[in-house]
Amino acid sequence: MNLSRKSRPGFTLIELLVVIAIIAILIGLLLPAVQKVREAAARMQCSNNMKQLTLACHNYHDALTKFPAAVMENSSVNDISNFNEPFGPNWAVLILPYIEQTALYSQASSSVTNYMTNGDQSWRAVRGTTVKTFRCPSDNGGDNLMARAGGGWARGNYGGNVGPGMFWNGGPVGVALKSNGNWGDNNPNNFPADYYPGYMAGWSGGGPLVINGGTSMNSISDGTSSTVLIDELRIGPTANDLRGTWALGVAGASISAANGRIDTPTPNVSLSGWDDIQQGDDRPDIGMGCCSGCNSWQVTAKSRHTTGVVTGFVDGHVQFISNSISQRAWFLLHSRNDGQVIGENY
Repeated sequence: MNLSRKSRPGFTLIELLVVIAIIAILIGLLLPAVQKVREAAARMQCSNNMKQLTLACHNYHDALTKFPAAVMENSSVNDISNFNEPFGPNWAVLILPYIEQTALYSQASSSVTNYMTNGDQSWRAVRGTTVKTFRCPSDNGGDNLMARAGGGWARGNYGGNVGPGMFWNGGPVGVALKSNGNWGDNNPNNFPADYYPGYMAGWSGGGPLVINGGTSMNSISDGTSSTVLIDELRIGPTANDLRGTWALGVAGASISAANGRIDTPTPNVSLSGWDDIQQGDDRPDIGMGCCSGCNSWQVTAKSRHTTGVVTGFVDGHVQFISNSISQRAWFLLHSRNDGQVIGENY
């Protein structure tokens, strides 16, 4: 008896193409959702990092009755904006014991004590250590060590706010002043109209972190909840760009300076020549424009988060600041004692 075999038809080419198209559509729909979830998690981690750093500054203040120095500069330093100068430990090094990095700090502690008297540079032994708390997971390039100032500097994404003045020596807008051979806070500063829109002419104010330290909660006369303590920064696009370097105490690396100026007006704005970064990479195409022929005088707060930056305030709260904030508000948030009322939401 012959049994006829039933044929089982397969997919036709058209059916296969339809299935592939449906899968592609599903992937196209799911991928943005996955990316949004991933960015939300990264932003939350960044906010947690910022919270730890602001609380560490508070704990430092509780222990020593003042905030940490933005960076220590002894009398041998002639220009705070030049990475070739013998600068000392910065705020990030000083707060290491308060972010559970006591063992790392122990490698620098004697140098921190000795630096102001003899310029001890052995604190730099910590510079190549990656500290997770200093890194935002949204940014990239974190494994690319910074090659300037002797090289081997690990990356970071947070800058202590030294105020809306320029990170240079004295003058009407410089944040620091060398007097009788010693560096200190150049405050109050006078910010003339040729550097700001007319409504900022004659305003004054300094940041919560200053050269060689000394500011306290009582000096934040504009209110601790409306004064930025730490800004978010992006890592430089190459090893030669110092932006985003946690232990390097210059503007753009671990110090946020001059936010709210003509060419640092609001977060994440960085056109060609706008940041002043010594020997940096002028990359306006990726939002990392700079004046590479300048010294490190100013930097715009930046992140890879969509629409804004994570910011830590003196009172310890962390807030996401939108790129759409006004230049006026951004300026005032970076000054501890300008005496002005912001008068708008941000």
